[in-house]
Amino acid sequence: MIFSRIRTEEKMLSDAAAARNIDLVKLDDRECWFGLENEVAEFDVVLERCISHSRALYALRFFKHYDIPTVNDYEVGAICGDKAMTSLALHKHHVPTPKVYVVFEPEKAIAAIEKMGYPCVMKPVIGSWGRLLAKIDNKDTAEAIVEHKNVLGGFMHNIFYIQEYVDKPGRDIRAFVVGDETIAAIYRTSKNWITNTARGGVATNCPVTPELNEICIKAAEAVGGGVLAMDVFETKNGLTINEINYTMEFKNSVAPTGVDIPGKVVEHVVRVAKR
Repeated sequence: MIFSRIRTEEKMLSDAAAARNIDLVKLDDRECWFGLENEVAEFDVVLERCISHSRALYALRFFKHYDIPTVNDYEVGAICGDKAMTSLALHKHHVPTPKVYVVFEPEKAIAAIEKMGYPCVMKPVIGSWGRLLAKIDNKDTAEAIVEHKNVLGGFMHNIFYIQEYVDKPGRDIRAFVVGDETIAAIYRTSKNWITNTARGGVATNCPVTPELNEICIKAAEAVGGGVLAMDVFETKNGLTINEINYTMEFKNSVAPTGVDIPGKVVEHVVRVAKR
C-alpha cells in the first residue's frame, strides 16, 4: 500500500488485511523514489492511497512500467482525477452527467457562464473535499471569481471548468463501487449546497436500488473500473453522476451502511493480484 499519511482509512485497510492474513507492506510516498528499472521491490499488487493526485499518478505509472498491477490503475486515476476527463468519459459512454464547458481565457469564461445560465458552478479541474468550488448566481459574481482566478495565475487556475448547477434535494449520494458491484451508499445531507462530509455533510444509509447500482456500474465501466466512489445527484429526470473519486474515503460510511468497506476493498485487491 502506497500512502501519503496513515489516516483512518489506511488503518482500517491495514486491519482488514491483517484479519485475512495478508502481508501488507506500507510505502510512504515521501520516502519513495522511482527509476527506469524497478528499485522499489517486487509486489503482487499495489493499493494506491496517496493524498496528492500528482504523486498518485506518477507512482501508478511507474508501477505499470514495472508490470506490477495496481488498484486503481494509471488510466483510471488519470481520468477520475481530472473533472474534465471524467465528464468526457461519462458523456462518451452515455452516462447521465451535468452539462460542462471548459475554456482557457477569462473573457471566454464569462461568455461560457452566460451561455450556461445562472446559477452555475465553477470548479478546479483537479481537487477534492469540496475545495475552491463556487456557485455563481449572477454576472457580478462571475466577473469577481474569474478575475480572482486570473490574478492567482498558474496552470490550473487558467482552466475554467464551468458546470451546470443541479438543484439537489438538500442531499446527494456517495456510492461505493468495488469491482462489478455497488457495495454501499450513503446520503450526504447538508443545508449548504456543498454536501461533502469533509464540509459538514451528515452521512446516513442510502439503499442500493437497482437504478443506483445500474448507473454506478455503468459509470465505473466508463472510466475503467476498480475501486471507486461515485458522487450521484437525484434530479427530476433521474440519477446523474457528478464526479468519481479513485482514492476513495469511507471512514464516515461504514457505520451508517453496516458494510465492511475496507474488507471488500482488500478482497478486490487480492483478486487483482491473482489475475
